Amino acid sequence: MIDVDKRKAVFLLHQEGMGVREIVRRLGLGRNTVRRAIALEGALPPATRREKQSLDPELLRRLYTQCEGWIQRVHEKLAEEEGVRIPYPTLTRKLRTLGLSAPREERCARVPDEPGAEMQHDTTVYSMPLGGKPVRLIASLMYLRYSKRRYLKFYRAFNRFKMKCFFHEALSFWGHAAGVCIIDNTNLARWRGTGAAAVIVPEMEAFAKRYGFRFRCHELGHANRKAGEERSFWTVETNFLPGRTFQNLEDLNAQAFQWATVRMEHRPQSKARLLPAKAFEHERATLIELPPHLPAPYLLHERETDQYGYVAVGGNYYWVPGTQREPVKVLEYAERLRLFLGSACVAEYPLPADGVRNAQFSPPGQPTPPGNANNRKQPTQEEEKRLRAISPSVDAYLAFALKPQGIPRHRFIRELFALSRQLTAALFIQTVERALRYRIADLATLRRIAQLYLTQGEANLPSATVDEGFRERDAYRQGHLTDAPDFSRYDHMMEDDDG
Repeated sequence: MIDVDKRKAVFLLHQEGMGVREIVRRLGLGRNTVRRAIALEGALPPATRREKQSLDPELLRRLYTQCEGWIQRVHEKLAEEEGVRIPYPTLTRKLRTLGLSAPREERCARVPDEPGAEMQHDTTVYSMPLGGKPVRLIASLMYLRYSKRRYLKFYRAFNRFKMKCFFHEALSFWGHAAGVCIIDNTNLARWRGTGAAAVIVPEMEAFAKRYGFRFRCHELGHANRKAGEERSFWTVETNFLPGRTFQNLEDLNAQAFQWATVRMEHRPQSKARLLPAKAFEHERATLIELPPHLPAPYLLHERETDQYGYVAVGGNYYWVPGTQREPVKVLEYAERLRLFLGSACVAEYPLPADGVRNAQFSPPGQPTPPGNANNRKQPTQEEEKRLRAISPSVDAYLAFALKPQGIPRHRFIRELFALSRQLTAALFIQTVERALRYRIADLATLRRIAQLYLTQGEANLPSATVDEGFRERDAYRQGHLTDAPDFSRYDHMMEDDDG
């Protein structure tokens, strides 16, 4: 924008009869600028200011509560979910005006770094809702100290095998590793000693050597030696978890992968406004490039094949193709299983989703194997559903009988369902109502109650349909020549019950 004096000069030259081209040539201005100055008679154009953006205070309060007070996450949700884009300082000022925001202290001090020098790994425990239910999970995070790249994954449990799988997954994704990995004094990698005197477990030392790095424990009480790692967990707590919902562990890890490897890689980090994706390109030359086709870590299981052709691994059952029932070697990887008979791989299965138990699997594309696994637990949902549908009194009785913890639930339901099939509906309901009135949950007592109703004549057994042509059958004619059976012992049983 040109100043006021030059605008007045343009207008005065125009009044003296000078043409627009000449004014442009003499004053070095644009033609449109000269025309606008003449139209405004040398005055400044009226100041235009964008209309002040208003934000609903209730929306800010709701998002602030939903994101547990983390303003950066509030800023993201405003843009992504509400379509409201405002400068970050404006948002913080509005939150301060509403009395919501408060200054926070830095979690840990900064540590100088250099390209390719080290990476850091640690775990922490979080309690978070999965599918609406609170669950205790372990977060494992890898951090490249110079470029500030992250890799994040959550586990139900974290052991030495899971640690190997996580390192393989993270380093294979990056394709490179730093020469040193700083860890705390965890017994997953440390054999004895602490800090500089720590001795690494030979198994983990050999594992790290395969990827070209070595483990190093920090001194006790020097947690800020992993300042970048600690700050990353702080970012997880303040930016990843607030304002997000997760249906299951697979959904959680999918969102964690996208957050760590896409969103955070292109977000400026620290006061230097460093972009991890660009910094990694600079750091790549100083990192150790991993050889292609590194074998993934696995666990070896020795399993017996049952008579139906299944092996049990992790609470589920996997069919072994073929007719042999020999011992099987099972190689468990992070996301799949491989079954070996001798040196031949006979089947490969993806691991089921989190929480799947007592399921049977067969190779895709092949006919479903006959029969069920030998030790597979049989669910009783269908029997319970049919029992509850008989009458409201049976439903109330099940609510009472199944309430105590630790009872053999499935066996109780199966035996009660079998009893319901042996009695008429009216007699079964009458028996259950009496058992509920006297708070009886013993199945033997329920049978005696039903027998008591029968002997008192209050209920009649259903008449059976008999085919009178049975006398013409060969089996009947052969059995007719034998002695008649003696049923007297059943009469004694009835007398004992009456007594």
